[in-house]
Amino acid sequence: MNNYYPFEISVKIHKMLNKQQLVDVIVTALTQKLQQAIDAANEAHAAAVDDQSVAETQYDTLAIEASYLAEGQSKRVTEFQQAIDAFQALNLVDFDAASFVTLGALVQLAADSTTNHWFFIGPAAGGFRCQQDQQKVTVITPQSPMGSALIGKQQDDDIEIILGGSKLEDYIAQLC
Repeated sequence: MNNYYPFEISVKIHKMLNKQQLVDVIVTALTQKLQQAIDAANEAHAAAVDDQSVAETQYDTLAIEASYLAEGQSKRVTEFQQAIDAFQALNLVDFDAASFVTLGALVQLAADSTTNHWFFIGPAAGGFRCQQDQQKVTVITPQSPMGSALIGKQQDDDIEIILGGSKLEDYIAQLC
């Protein structure tokens, strides 16, 4: 399953870094994307079976192309639904300095302290961004380079990661 969803939503939430409200914002955004994907899949399916799509020559591939598009859109629908289900099933617990980073953790690196940026380790929707009060939050998955560098670490642990050819060295300043 593709866990990359490059979309952004700006939402103000009243409690500082409330994970359940954060998950609710993510699920709401995914639900909107799901509905868009359903609509696109239905349109692509209708185009694939439309009388206008019938091949007139051996080189006319409109119906075949429309059916491929419908199949791709249907896969997107499935991916969004699986992401929603994964977030709804996520067991949210509080982490402390002695905890190990795992799904559901909010992590702040030292370099991100001044910009109030946090990473939320989610089961899907990597790349999703939102704002919770004055905190910027980016969802990352354990499969991402940043996620794999953080999983299993504790507060004050160093991380080292190669991102886009650049080496990032930092440490986990906060974990909750």
